[in-house]
Amino acid sequence: MDSSSSPKRDQILETGKELFWKFGFRRVTVEELCREAGISKMTFYKFFSNKMDLVMTIMIEFGQVSMARYRSLMDSELPYTEKVLGMIELKREQTEAMSNEFFRDYISHADPEMMEYFERLSAETFKIFLDDLRKAQQQGHIRKNVKVEFILHYLNHITEMVQDDQLLELYDSPQELALEIINFFFYGLMERENK
Repeated sequence: MDSSSSPKRDQILETGKELFWKFGFRRVTVEELCREAGISKMTFYKFFSNKMDLVMTIMIEFGQVSMARYRSLMDSELPYTEKVLGMIELKREQTEAMSNEFFRDYISHADPEMMEYFERLSAETFKIFLDDLRKAQQQGHIRKNVKVEFILHYLNHITEMVQDDQLLELYDSPQELALEIINFFFYGLMERENK
């Protein structure tokens, strides 16, 4: 893949993101993507070796932007309760942007290389998140009687929960369930203010 920035590459990324977010990446073909982006297949292959290369590039960039926004929020001077609301809002924006089809493709049909990369990225993200939780716990924002190991265990099972058909039946979309899990997670951790 040619990683240099160019208007055509940016157009491919934007069009891919729009189509993949809406329809999932399995259904969208390179031909459809090129037609929508107004570029030739030769131009597409100048920047990306195949469709999954494009999907992975989009997800990597999406992850980098999301992490930068998260870090900016956590490093801000906002009260912790506002940071939690900001984290929930970030997650809501992320999940609402993706269609059910993309969400299912991502969870069920990503290739082994992509899954390996995202498992590694998830581990790094969890470490950052847990470090932030430990810091918040030390500062008295999170209940001291909640074990950080429990938090990690809970986080590791969120993906399983979002794939649980019985649980999914209770919600209009997997994204709505994911947001419910995240809301429950954060508000279940918050120290009650006794003022």
